[in-house]
Parts: sequence; C-alpha cells; structure tokens
Amino acid sequence: MKTKFLVLLVLSCVLGSLFATKTAFCQTKVNQIKTEKAIFGAGCFWGVEETFRQLPGVVSTAVGFCGGTVADPSYERVCVGDTKHAEVVEVIYDPKQISYHNLLKTFFSCHDPSTLNRQGLDIGEQYRSVIFYTSPEQEKEALAAKEEWQKKAGRGATTVIEVAKPFYKAEEYHQRYLEKRGLSSCH
Repeated sequence: MKTKFLVLLVLSCVLGSLFATKTAFCQTKVNQIKTEKAIFGAGCFWGVEETFRQLPGVVSTAVGFCGGTVADPSYERVCVGDTKHAEVVEVIYDPKQISYHNLLKTFFSCHDPSTLNRQGLDIGEQYRSVIFYTSPEQEKEALAAKEEWQKKAGRGATTVIEVAKPFYKAEEYHQRYLEKRGLSSCH
C-alpha cells in the first residue's frame, strides 16, 4: 500500500511540475505579444467598444475619456460638457493579426463621421468623431483614411485627428456594458 502511495505521489509531483512549466511557458508567450494602442471616439463608447472588441487581433478594449482639460473625470462630469473630453475606446491590438489601417476602416464604418458632435440620438461634444494618434505613423494613416472616406462618401468628415492625450478609464460599470446586458448595439 505504501509503495502505491509513493508511486502516486511521485507521479503527481512529476505531472504537476510539467503542467506548471507548461502553464508558465504559455503565460510567457502571451506576455511576449508586441501590442500597440489605438484610441477612437465615435459616439457613445458602449457600441464602439463592442464593435472593436469583436475584431480578431484586438487583445483588449477599455472605454474612457480623452482630449479634455480635467484629470480623471467621471462620466457624469463629462456628460455635463465642461471637461471637453470625448467618449473613447482604447484598443490594444496585435499588429501581426490586425493592422492599424483595418482598425481605421472599422472606425469609419461604425459611425457617421460627417455629423458634428453627434451620433444618432447622442448629441454633445463628448460624442465627437475623433482619432487620437500615438505615433507619427498613426497620424499619417489616420489622415489618409479620413481622405479616403471623404472621397468614397462624397462628403466631408468632421473627424478630428490629434495627438493622444491622457486616457482616463471610465467607471467599471461602463466596461463591456453591452456584453454584460446581452446587447449588441446601443440603439
């Protein structure tokens, strides 16, 4: 009986060690993905987040605020309109799986960039169409994508393209808001 117990103990230790090594190896591989960040404002951030979250190559999304004059604003404060922030989605993505160009295509297709400070029933500066770039390459691609959209649409885009300012994550209840409620869109 003692022999069986010792064999089982040794076997479980060996398997446990292999599993722990495999898990650590897998976790290291995940942590080695070189990601990039994109920040988009395209109206109410709930629907925009859901759109980007579904894309293959998007590692994570977070909704929040960018482009304003107040540090760490609350949702309520942004809605009052005195902070100058836009509701935005911060998209962390693997550029080996999805390009910034394809993210821009999604951005221009998920809202109406020709309306100023409005998307559907949502009206206010916080709902403006905006791209916050994090590198000169992103700026160049964003400007080209805006021009391309305008040519195809035959009208001007109100989309503002500016250097990224601090991103402030919105309150937790806003994160994955539609998913938590089993919805796929705001309207």
